[in-house]
Amino acid sequence: MVAQTLSALFSRVTAGLKQLALLALVAVLSIGLVACDGGGSAKAAVLSPEALAAIERQADGFFLAKDRLPELATLVNARNWVFTRNLIHGPMQEVGREMLYINKLLLPADQAQANQRATQLKTALADLDEAARLQDGDGLRKAYIKVASGFGSYAEVIPAAAKG
Repeated sequence: MVAQTLSALFSRVTAGLKQLALLALVAVLSIGLVACDGGGSAKAAVLSPEALAAIERQADGFFLAKDRLPELATLVNARNWVFTRNLIHGPMQEVGREMLYINKLLLPADQAQANQRATQLKTALADLDEAARLQDGDGLRKAYIKVASGFGSYAEVIPAAAKG
């Protein structure tokens, strides 16, 4: 009999503790939701006019290099090792610096993807240069495809307002 009484008392205490824990959880969640609602005063993150102007200046150089892709394709198809390397080390040399500067000016949420794409393009340019140095025709063709794709991919992270 005592065991049944203790068992019933234990069941009631357990049920009461569960209800108390549930009530505490509801209170914490309610406070958290009220604190995180933003009150309607939050603004969407946008680039300043100064940042857009600076990005546009750097993007101009990037797009000038991108516009040289048909010329680069002609050199790759002709397996012109010397002029392929000259184009990479000449007019396309500043692309890495321009992307780095653009990436620093982008919104923080966009920077990781921009950095990843910039790294991929720089790696593709290095692979293209190495293939030309080694006079590897197949490697040159494959690397050019990655370079062209890299330019297109990185161009997507440049804000439309900065594309002039």
